[in-house]
Order: sequence, then C-alpha cells, then structure tokens
Amino acid sequence: MSFRRAVGLVCGFAGGSAVLVCAAVAAESRGYSGDKLGERRWLTAAVSVLHAAQPASWASGNHSVQSSGYGWDNNWDKRDPNSSPRRKERSKEENGSDAENNKPTATRHIFLIRHSQYNLNGNGDREKTLTALGREQAELTGQRLAALGIRYDVMIHSSMARATETASIISKFLPGVDLVSCDLLREGAPIEPVPPVSHWKPDAVYHEDSARIEAAFRRYIHRAEPKQKDDSYEIIVCHANVIRYFVCRALQFPPEGWLRLGLNNGSITWLTIRPSGRVALRALGDSGFMPPDKVTRT
Repeated sequence: MSFRRAVGLVCGFAGGSAVLVCAAVAAESRGYSGDKLGERRWLTAAVSVLHAAQPASWASGNHSVQSSGYGWDNNWDKRDPNSSPRRKERSKEENGSDAENNKPTATRHIFLIRHSQYNLNGNGDREKTLTALGREQAELTGQRLAALGIRYDVMIHSSMARATETASIISKFLPGVDLVSCDLLREGAPIEPVPPVSHWKPDAVYHEDSARIEAAFRRYIHRAEPKQKDDSYEIIVCHANVIRYFVCRALQFPPEGWLRLGLNNGSITWLTIRPSGRVALRALGDSGFMPPDKVTRT
C-alpha cells in the first residue's frame, strides 16, 4: 500500500477531529517521508490516533447506538380511536366498528411562521411594529408560501402587533385565505429551559405562560378529525418560543429543550401530522428563500 493511500484511509476512518491529529503527525514526519523507516513510524502513530478516536464501546465490538428508552405515544393528542376509555366495556365487534368510523383519514400540514423583525425599542406591544426590513421579510415569506403552489385553508396569527402585521403582509400573496387572531399564540416562556439560563424569566411567568402555550398546542397541533376528508394546509404566524415548544411537543422530544433551537425572522417551520398520529418535521426555521443580507434573528 502506498504512503499517500495509507494516510487517506487512516484519516477517513478516524473522523473529523482525528484528521487534525493525523495532520500534525504527518507534519512531524515530513522529514522522513522519503524513507521506509519514516513511513512505518508515521503509520504506527496514525493507527494509535485511529484507536483513540473510537468510542470505548467499540473496543468490545458494540458498534450500535443505544435507545434512549423513550417510546412513541400513539395517543399523544388523545385522539387515537383505539384508545377510547369505553373500549373495554364493549364487545370486539362494537369496538372494531367504532374505531373504523372514528378513524382519521386526512393529513394535516401546519406551517409555523415566525414574525418578521420588529422595533425592539417600542413602548408596549402596540409600538413594537415591524421595521422596514421586517416588512420586506414578510413579503419574502408570503412570496415563498405562494410559490409552493399550495391551497391554504386558513391563516391563524398571534394577536400581538408584530405577528398580526406579519400575517397581514403575507395574506396579500395568498388571496382568499381567512385570517384568524388568537390570544393563546402570544409570545411567552413555555417551560423553564434545560440547561437553565440565568437571564431568563422568573418562575411566576413560566407558571402563567406555560398553561396558555400548552393550551395553544392542544388546540392547533393534533391529528385530523374523522370528519375531515381532505388533507389540510394551515398557516400559524406567531413567535419563536411558541414554535420551538410546539416542535418539541409534537415530536415528543423533551419540551425543556426548546431554547436549544434557533429560528430566523420570517422563517417557515413545516409540521405534518398523519391520520395515524405520526408526526414529521419537514422544515425547521427555513429562511433560505431570503437573501443573506435580509436574514435576522432579533
């Protein structure tokens, strides 16, 4: 095997961090690259790096990632027709018929839009309206949603000024889509984050906001009703904290991890909820349709 090929193989197996070490070893061995003794010394050192780069469990031959132990709750939205509390009291025939009649058949697509950039120095919510750049961002988001060629059913938005204005601008590109305002979607602190942050909200705020934001989740994030026959496409314009919490809850990830996710202004997060209750995250904070100089996270 040639010296160059051996270098490539060792660095490839070792992974990103070990490549740096391999490079350092190679630099030290540069003076020996012309003789066989130098090549052997280099390969011996590189193989040691390769072994050091592997997880300890690999030494015992266990190369699999262990399960976290948390399963998927099929009845996470309390709408699983097979989980009715009366099922035990009825016969198998009755249960089968009832489950079939109440089984959802449509898929829900939910587009969670973060409001655009707004005036942080405003005095109260009414004055915290969109900046000039924020209005541009909302237009770009509206154009993107229209370009997807989807027939949207409704646009629900937070009653806060920045979300209301964002939804109003987006609606210009989606004629015929009804606008609905909702207080439950207002910004807040959904749950104390882990790891904790010292500058965040006091316990009293978590206690108040968490109930409201959880109520919003239960109202809007769930599988389709049995009576819904066609797939639906709904837009919700709200806030970063609300969206991040919704995503964690919908995917059954620990909700206290919401603050580890980042969302740009005007970004699109796309959740799909199947009739079975299975949830897929098709996009998280997509803002790739905006020019780089228009992207913000304020």
